[in-house]
Amino acid sequence: METIKTSQEAIALEDAYGAHNYHPLPVVLARGEGVYLWDVEGKRYFDFLSAYSAVNQGHCHPRILQTLVEQAGTLTLTSRAFYNDRLGPFEKYITEYFGFEQVLPMNTGAEAVETAVKIARKWAMKKRECLPIRRKSS
Repeated sequence: METIKTSQEAIALEDAYGAHNYHPLPVVLARGEGVYLWDVEGKRYFDFLSAYSAVNQGHCHPRILQTLVEQAGTLTLTSRAFYNDRLGPFEKYITEYFGFEQVLPMNTGAEAVETAVKIARKWAMKKRECLPIRRKSS
């Protein structure tokens, strides 16, 4: 993969090869540390957006990086089709901490939307006696 040297080069590549579902600001970020970000030309910025709150702790936090590397060296990722030795203890901790009965951790907003639709459909069928959606047979 080629190394990007200028913002114009990166923007041109994204315009040519990427789907245009976002209209980002014309700043090409290359690295981050704490509350700071740097573009490919070396200009420093404050990260006031924090990746829509995904990095409120700051970029490249040393304890988070250490934990990430340790866990990735043990087991990178498991599908929810399997149990693992980390999810149950996390769910117990988070539900007790926030006073919830149960929790459903997710990776993406798409999972959240899918779950919200399922909950809304279940509520409608139970509380409003709506019929489930049936597919037409072909």
